[in-house]
Amino acid sequence: MGDTSRREAEERVLTALPSWVNAISQLNRLIAERMGVTASDLDCLHVLNAEGPATAAELALRVGLTPGAVSRMIDRLDAAGCITRTPQDRRRVLIGPTSDGLTRIAAYYEGLTARAHDDLAVFRPDELGTLLRFIERSQHSVAEELTRLRRDHDAEGEQCRH
Repeated sequence: MGDTSRREAEERVLTALPSWVNAISQLNRLIAERMGVTASDLDCLHVLNAEGPATAAELALRVGLTPGAVSRMIDRLDAAGCITRTPQDRRRVLIGPTSDGLTRIAAYYEGLTARAHDDLAVFRPDELGTLLRFIERSQHSVAEELTRLRRDHDAEGEQCRH
């Protein structure tokens, strides 16, 4: 593949990504609405399911929200029956997902999961490995970009205060 055709192929992939992310975002918002929570709340449940229970402060770092926003999120998730609060001592409470909350979410995503399996069935195992490598590298790049933007924003705020 020549440099031009490679660049064109990369551009086609990069051009397709925003529409794909937008479609997933719309689906997440609809599911969140039906569960009586917000899309950020669903992100929080995903993090708790993937990484395990956390304190509110740890959760704030994991999902990139302020402690106040996480406190309101925890209250919404608790009211929706999606989390448990387990006291560790007088000041530490671990937040974890409930099996009922995870089951409800899985039921909403069941159709998409089945479709995704069908979509992936057309790829050879080595191609699936390539897709996974791209997703993992992209996640790493997004995390680094978030860090950079937050750092730059904090630095701009510091300059404005002086």
